[in-house]
Amino acid sequence: MNIVCNKCSSKFRIPDGKLPVGRVTNLPCPKCKVRISIDPAKASGGKMHGFEQSSDNGTYDATDKPFDFIEEEGLTALLCEQNPLARNTIQNALNLMDYQITIAENARDALKRMRYHVYDLIVINESFDTKNPDSNGVLIYVERLSMQVRRKIFVAMISNRYRTMDNMMAFHASVNLIVNIKNIEDIGKILSRGITDMELFYRVYKETLKETGRI
Repeated sequence: MNIVCNKCSSKFRIPDGKLPVGRVTNLPCPKCKVRISIDPAKASGGKMHGFEQSSDNGTYDATDKPFDFIEEEGLTALLCEQNPLARNTIQNALNLMDYQITIAENARDALKRMRYHVYDLIVINESFDTKNPDSNGVLIYVERLSMQVRRKIFVAMISNRYRTMDNMMAFHASVNLIVNIKNIEDIGKILSRGITDMELFYRVYKETLKETGRI
């Protein structure tokens, strides 16, 4: 099915098999993340109005998306860890936390996944697909996101250099939380505490903005 963005009139393609039969599907715009309702029953000539333009060559292939369908309140996580033992430990912890997980093979794969989906959680080793942890392409990309998008993502960095929950180094690295590899077995508990602290902070932040009339 061809999708035409109501806002910018750009065209995208979604394989018919990706859309549930007989019901409306809500999907986020791959670029601006605005949720669009797609009803195949209302399509005219195989064309349906919906998505906005991607930044490539004017085409969009839904097979590149990390998830076909996510419940409205479903949580998603991107895992960027190339050590098999550490990756399995983190994956098991995220499964227990009810995250739908994408495992990135390399930096290029991770960046492609993030292009089509804003993850709730990113767990990434500082040395993921790089010899220089200070030049991690994925972390650089996350750092350059607009604040409106960035504040929706909790980023946990796995490190050999810094101690767990070192807030100063986390701020310096533009991440929410640092987990030392030595504490990887407790990553579920560490993530839960860090995410709870962030949610509390932004709750107070939003309440303050409302009181001052800024939102």
